[in-house]
Amino acid sequence: MKDNKKTLLVVEDDKGLQSQLRWAFENFEVVLAGDREEAINQLRRHEPGVLLLDLGLPPDPGGVTEGLATLTEVLSLLPETKVIVVTGDNDRTNAVKAIGLGAYDFYQKPVDPELLNLMVERAYSVHELEKENRQLAHNEEQMPLDGIIATSPAMLSVCRTIEKVAPADVTTLLLGASGTGKERFAQALHGLSNRKDKKMVAINCAAIPENLLESELFGYEKGAFTGAAQTTPGKIEYADGGTLFLDEIGDLPLELQAKLLRFLQERIVERVGGRKEIPVDVRIICATHQKLPELIKDGRFREDLYYRVSEITVNIPPLKDREGDALVLARAFLNRFAAEMGGSVKGFDPAAIKAIESYDWPGNVRELESRVKRATIMADSTHITPEDLELEDVTDESQPLNLRQVREDAERRAVMRALNHCNENISEAANMLGITRPTLYNLLEKLGLKP
Repeated sequence: MKDNKKTLLVVEDDKGLQSQLRWAFENFEVVLAGDREEAINQLRRHEPGVLLLDLGLPPDPGGVTEGLATLTEVLSLLPETKVIVVTGDNDRTNAVKAIGLGAYDFYQKPVDPELLNLMVERAYSVHELEKENRQLAHNEEQMPLDGIIATSPAMLSVCRTIEKVAPADVTTLLLGASGTGKERFAQALHGLSNRKDKKMVAINCAAIPENLLESELFGYEKGAFTGAAQTTPGKIEYADGGTLFLDEIGDLPLELQAKLLRFLQERIVERVGGRKEIPVDVRIICATHQKLPELIKDGRFREDLYYRVSEITVNIPPLKDREGDALVLARAFLNRFAAEMGGSVKGFDPAAIKAIESYDWPGNVRELESRVKRATIMADSTHITPEDLELEDVTDESQPLNLRQVREDAERRAVMRALNHCNENISEAANMLGITRPTLYNLLEKLGLKP
């Protein structure tokens, strides 16, 4: 397998200068070309981030016609490549012309390897930053649901379920550990429903004291209790025509469970201290991190209510079971926080990427977001380290014994890691895996993956 080095294409017909430049860039895999045809072939093969282009190329080594034609063709094929044109001494006019055609920068001979190295490194950094920004924009466009960042098969399956359930006006129960994004999925359900132009009202059943929760949900009449100075509708009434999201419904007191059950059956509410029955047209979405069947056995949750709120049940997997999602989410969070804070952090170093992939994330997406935010603030360099994330190595889980399953699992993990590391650049991923592009495409089809 090749080292995952940065690629630099040098287009220069002078063999002596070719040799000099080959060894001048230790941090790059240097690819050489002596004329326009060879340059275009190497460009298609390697897709370099930076290209050094001598304007004096055969069959016009004394002029710039062939060099400028090469520049134009390169940028038409791979516009994201940063082209640095190398011109003769005092040939500023042609250098300016090349910049006008789209070159990133120019350098005048004689060659100073140290200075040229700095220029190439800077160009490559700009290329990588632009690529990451394009990838982030692409990811946001390609995400399966608005507000949901997911690439793993487990989460894509959940997203497909949400898309199917959303148009149907049924009560939906979202199950998942704390921090898995239940509220985001509730918002997606509302946004895809025929109630999307109406309000979505959310209430956290665990965050409101028990003695206040009933009046919050059902409202109260003036004088119903001390401090009830005026008649106030509850959250259920406010959501009329739209969606009511009851988060952490497992924490709902038993007395209120009976009243909620009656509302779900009759679709009418009575305010605290009132006698009037008020009809309400609302869709109910519930969520909890608790195991409701166990609460039913313990007598802490009504079985009849459970069947009412779980007409459709959606299980949201924890982050540790969403293969590849942690790194995709981490990059999205990093780009957001870096933009908000105006810092110089551009990405994660290889050790941080490995730590993100291997950590179990017991706090799920919420923990990942918090750690990335802290790391963006605390990082001392342009790339976040495991120390910035406060992560330690963890041991791998035991593997299955079935050889075919082991092989397929290993192939899937390797392919997904390579695609994530390379921001889904097929050529780079194939090089990292030590295979050809057609072989990688075949693997993607075999494993049911989409780049």
